[in-house]
Amino acid sequence: MEPVDAQKLVQLVFAHRWGALATAQDNRPLASYVAYVAEVDDDGFLIHVSRLAKHTANLLANSQAALVMSEMDSGVGDPQTLARATLQGSVVELTRDSPSYETAREQYLKVLPDAQPLFGFADFILFRFTPEQVRFVAGFGKSFTLSSAELQQLRRDAGQAR
Repeated sequence: MEPVDAQKLVQLVFAHRWGALATAQDNRPLASYVAYVAEVDDDGFLIHVSRLAKHTANLLANSQAALVMSEMDSGVGDPQTLARATLQGSVVELTRDSPSYETAREQYLKVLPDAQPLFGFADFILFRFTPEQVRFVAGFGKSFTLSSAELQQLRRDAGQAR
């Protein structure tokens, strides 16, 4: 991967906070947009969602998921040339009494402070999504498959942190 493509991937994944979450239940796919926060000292991404949402029910029934990010479409040119990344992995629920919950909550609110009231709602769950594989399309005809460890190394090399 060329350095410019590596930088594009790091920017796409770690500088954004909005992506499509893909879940499945009973062999039926569902994609919905969610806010996410890349953890500072971990390979995970934090997702805070309501039990009332179908994607949350899906995650509780099947921890396998994907998180997808894309460059913004300006409405000019071929959208197939936009950079996009799909992180495939699984989630674990961070219960309010778990040792890592408060640290994760603080990291989430540092990036998304307007979410503060949602942490007071009993139906909201904080998940840690841990990618296992990353599929990155840097543009038309330029695609790469990376491990989570390789993605994190690119992040460290770029000095990218939230």
